[in-house]
Amino acid sequence: MIKNSLRVFAAAALLALPALAASPALAAPAAPEPHRLALTDAIEQLPLAAESRDGYVRTAFKHWVDDDKDRCTTRAEVLISESRTKPVIKGKCKVTSGTWFSYYDGQTLTDPKGLDIDHMVPLAEAWDSGASQWSPAHREDYANDLDAERSLVAVTAKTNRSKADQDPAQWLPPLADARCTYAADWTATKLRWSLTADKTEVAKLQELAEGCGRQEVEYMPAPEDTVAV
Repeated sequence: MIKNSLRVFAAAALLALPALAASPALAAPAAPEPHRLALTDAIEQLPLAAESRDGYVRTAFKHWVDDDKDRCTTRAEVLISESRTKPVIKGKCKVTSGTWFSYYDGQTLTDPKGLDIDHMVPLAEAWDSGASQWSPAHREDYANDLDAERSLVAVTAKTNRSKADQDPAQWLPPLADARCTYAADWTATKLRWSLTADKTEVAKLQELAEGCGRQEVEYMPAPEDTVAV
């Protein structure tokens, strides 16, 4: 009797397997959708806070790492992904040529030596805006963010060094047609990483947004810092 009961139970379990396999609950979860907001609405989402640079050192953000161990540093990865022609790569992932458009100033370059990889929100500005409270690992993730298209951007070294660590109230791309895109990219990066903004920064972004028509901001929130300092 016990053996027969076990057989019945086993048979019933086997019959249930196809139904379980087909159950929607076991299906792979859908990929999360990015947040999409009008630029004016996105700016309103920025948390206001005063900035402080106390304790900042650039080495607090370990950058240009090879996170996936493919011999290409973050800088090389950006150059490869943003080249408008197939880039030439030599040796241990040294990018020697390609075609890049620097949207800050509208310049096209073929020699990567003339390019810097700009942190859309500079490291010092990120520190001022909340990153001082992050763990070193989270700051490293920020400084090498390849998962968001506009977190890092290849631009002429001249414009990157002109920008330095300034926010939009202090510096804007010299190409006027680039400024709405820049405001959107800046806002998206701050929202992605839950960074704050100060009053003058927000005021300038709002001023820019007035002339940007239906400019949208799209971003995915970055993974949370699990070991905040």
